[in-house]
Amino acid sequence: ARKNKAHLLISIHADAFNSTVPRGASVFVLNTKRANTEISRWVEDHERQSELLGGAGQVLAKNNNDKNVSQTLLDLQFSHSQKEGYKLAKNLLAEIGKVAHLHKREPVNASLAVLKSPDIPSILVETGFISNPTEERLLKTRDHQEKLATAIFKSVKAYFRNNPPEDSYFAKLKKDQPRFHKVRSGESLSVLASRYGVTVSSLKKANKLSSNTLYIGQNLAIPRS
Repeated sequence: ARKNKAHLLISIHADAFNSTVPRGASVFVLNTKRANTEISRWVEDHERQSELLGGAGQVLAKNNNDKNVSQTLLDLQFSHSQKEGYKLAKNLLAEIGKVAHLHKREPVNASLAVLKSPDIPSILVETGFISNPTEERLLKTRDHQEKLATAIFKSVKAYFRNNPPEDSYFAKLKKDQPRFHKVRSGESLSVLASRYGVTVSSLKKANKLSSNTLYIGQNLAIPRS
């Protein structure tokens, strides 16, 4: 994942238990204990620090003798990775819950090797229990596989729409989307133009205004500069 500069890591599995009763899907995220263990390892491993994606890796490579710098940056990386992974996991459970039974309705914190990356938000998806005969048969069907795949796709797409990587297709879409502002007391076109970094003429053009008069509660489209 790091070699390919991945923005997300999603590991997909089928669950199993020594009883045929448990069934349903779950989504696992990195727990704090495992995160702290991994941070300690990365602080000591200078070569691995330079592998980190983004600016943190570059900073660590230049300051690899300062453990305090390493500890702080790795803490921040892990915190961000955990937060984003949990956010994706919540969305994914909501989507899977529409097409399958859920074993756990909230993300499960776990100490799993695949969920230890400090710089890539990571989740592990258990699609169901193959130790449950009914669910095993269901997991083998093309229709159910398509439903699960679509649920994962929808949640990932929604995640990237809200958190677009720099220079990505979603970042361009977000940049091109118009902004809106509801006029409040005391606001004028010149005030709003200054606030949003646009010109008065562009504001008037975007809203087809023939004068500079604004009304409280009026919705204005704010053009992108």
